[in-house]
Amino acid sequence: MTTPSDVKFEIGHVLFIDIVGYSKLLINQQSDQLETLKALVRGTEQFKKAEAEGKLLRLPTGDGGALVFRTTPEAPVLCAIEIGKELKKHPELQVRMGIHSGPVNEISDLNEQANIAGAGINIAQRVMDCGDAGHILLSRRVADDLEHYPRWKSYLHELGECEVKHGHKVSLVNFYDDEIGNSNSPQKFRQVSAARTTKFWKVAVAALVVILMVAGAFYYRSRQPRSLTDRDRIVLADFANPTGDSVFDATLRQGLASQLEQTPFISLVSDSIIAHTLTLMSKPRDARLTPDLAREVGQRLGAAATIEGSISALGAEYVVSLKALSCRDGSSLAQEQETATGKERVLNALGQAATKLRKRLGESLASVQKYDALPEDTTTSSLDALQAYALGNKAMDIQNDYLAAIPFYERAVALDPNFAMAYLSLGECYQPQGELIVAAENARKAYDLRERTSDHEKLSIQVFYEIVVTGDLEAARRTCELTAQTYPHDESVQVYLWYINLIRGDYARADAAAKRAFEINPDSSNNYVSLMYCDQYFGRLDQAKAAAEQSRARKLSSPWYPLILYVVDFLQNNPAGMAEQATATQGIPGVEDQMFFVESDTAADHGQFGQARELTRRAADSARRAQEKETAAEYEGHNSLREGLVGLADLAKQDAQSALSAIKGKHGEGFSAIAFALAGDVADANRAIDDLTKRFPQNNVVQTRYLPMARSALALNSGNAQAALDALTAAAPYDLGHTNEDFTFALYPIYFRGQVYLAEKKGDAAVGEFQKILDHAGVVGNEPIGALAHLGLGRAYSLSGNTAKAKSEYQDFLTLWKDADPDIPLLIQARAEYAKLQ
Repeated sequence: MTTPSDVKFEIGHVLFIDIVGYSKLLINQQSDQLETLKALVRGTEQFKKAEAEGKLLRLPTGDGGALVFRTTPEAPVLCAIEIGKELKKHPELQVRMGIHSGPVNEISDLNEQANIAGAGINIAQRVMDCGDAGHILLSRRVADDLEHYPRWKSYLHELGECEVKHGHKVSLVNFYDDEIGNSNSPQKFRQVSAARTTKFWKVAVAALVVILMVAGAFYYRSRQPRSLTDRDRIVLADFANPTGDSVFDATLRQGLASQLEQTPFISLVSDSIIAHTLTLMSKPRDARLTPDLAREVGQRLGAAATIEGSISALGAEYVVSLKALSCRDGSSLAQEQETATGKERVLNALGQAATKLRKRLGESLASVQKYDALPEDTTTSSLDALQAYALGNKAMDIQNDYLAAIPFYERAVALDPNFAMAYLSLGECYQPQGELIVAAENARKAYDLRERTSDHEKLSIQVFYEIVVTGDLEAARRTCELTAQTYPHDESVQVYLWYINLIRGDYARADAAAKRAFEINPDSSNNYVSLMYCDQYFGRLDQAKAAAEQSRARKLSSPWYPLILYVVDFLQNNPAGMAEQATATQGIPGVEDQMFFVESDTAADHGQFGQARELTRRAADSARRAQEKETAAEYEGHNSLREGLVGLADLAKQDAQSALSAIKGKHGEGFSAIAFALAGDVADANRAIDDLTKRFPQNNVVQTRYLPMARSALALNSGNAQAALDALTAAAPYDLGHTNEDFTFALYPIYFRGQVYLAEKKGDAAVGEFQKILDHAGVVGNEPIGALAHLGLGRAYSLSGNTAKAKSEYQDFLTLWKDADPDIPLLIQARAEYAKLQ
């Protein structure tokens, strides 16, 4: 049986078609016309192409049907054009069409037959229902997509809004030209226009009455509650708590936030934005938000309203009150009150009051009913657990201290083992630290408990689960895009899209997501971090530094800034700046270790592998002190791979074994598998490969980066260059992507492919690969393959017979490695090869 949590939504581009007047036809006419229409539809190129690619879903409806294209927004439009042209040959067929893009999902109906459901289908049908024979109507969303392309603009003709089922309105565009479509205004629009004309005289007579009543009406309306829109932002004040019971402190505000955040209609100002605004007001970041202070914060931010809450005790009962006030003038917008018969019923009363308040603030009844999870489902039924959760959020969102938040979330799940969102938050704390095994354990628990969450929370849990448990980044990307469409003010989903696209190697989309997150919350230092990384990757080095300065001028900072600025200084050849950034992280748990490892990359890039090994040891020790065992193993595995690249086989095997001795995380074991393969340790390499294959069958990074490189290295060492090249095929779509949370391992599949081409004596092909590494200097940063690419180019040009360029690249490499350890096998080989070119 399908449960709500099993439903997987995606964005479908829907073409809905039906035969006008179908029910009035004779039975044989119905059959004939339906068969003719089916043949027309199936004969279109768009239908055949999408079906052949497995990108088409079909839903028959008796008098027509719906086609759901999983390709592009243009597909249903192109299909409609083909159908429209063919319909000219069949004047007996009176057909109308409607097009919309929106969420759809495959389901099984009561007869266990495959079916399609979702808002995308429903709205497409309503769009079509507004038309007459010959019309091709588009929803405003589809028209907005098409307007970006000049070739469609002449087809688009604005109609306005049309009222459909349950009083809902859809904004429509008529799609036609001289060949297809119906240029006439649909009958529904003409009826509205005629009705308005018929009533004109009544309006004229009534005008006098209206004029006489204007003063009174204005006076009355000025005192009526004003509705908000989904574009208005709201500041939540702290609850007044005269009960003296501290369990309500912070708890009720968190409970109210969870209730309100389940709907796309409400846009709450985030706690990080509030904290930063308080800083600018020369107040503590965690100052208590009294009603007056909340309103002042709202005024500074341009928010529309504040919501104040209070709880009072009346014997054994508790009264929960909510009041929404205008930030502009303090006038009342709405208020609600609920009574709880005992402390254990307070959260239910809070939820009921919040639901009623949403209606009064202007949210539609349909939206309130759709996004109306019970309070215990959006948070917990335990006040103590909710209080611990609220304190964890405060540490993470206001203090930006993930490690400090962990004990609060752990207490929350200890008090309520079914608290799904607390498990999710625990996972989100561990993931940036590189503790992916622990993060995955908590993500699984959240996923198993997702029935006890709102729709919004379900999507958040699903995204995180797909990132850290299955590692299926393509699925995670689709879930993020659906979430972003439904909840356009969700900052976290844009951060996930940024991260996912960095791992996929799609830096343009990562950059767009970082900018969108910054638009939603420009007062987040983490969003500055995302922008700065993108500036580095695109070579906008001065912009990265300027972003850090701008952030600090606005009293924002992050312990991760020095990690980015260190690499920026490296790319600008600024050793003094690098040293300054390294010093800035000393003694910061969870950050110091990352800087030690970044410094080890610089040492390896200069050929100083003894120093790189020592810095790696310090990084691992620092990580262990911060209780980051998996991260420590990752550092050791990563270093073993670097040693394997330059021929330090014994050290590579030793460090790879050390990495696997404590804990087998995907990164540590992935790096170690490659190191074993490079060092010629076939048995250990295959053991690691088999284990990774079994434990991470869907993981994008493991399946498209670590395993292909390990298999390629094994094949190349055995003399099978073609097998080595074939093994890297799976990596090709993600060649430019990062693999780990520290963003210190990118473009390595390209380097491995270049090595294979060298083995095959294909100099020109090898040149192309190694040049890609140099062309993406911002992404490579201080990774050692930046220097090794010059040696690869020297060898490749030598194979191609271009001695001048070969000499130049060898010289560049030897200059970069002028202070390298003298006994490195690769360096000895390079010097010998260069000498032969003289």
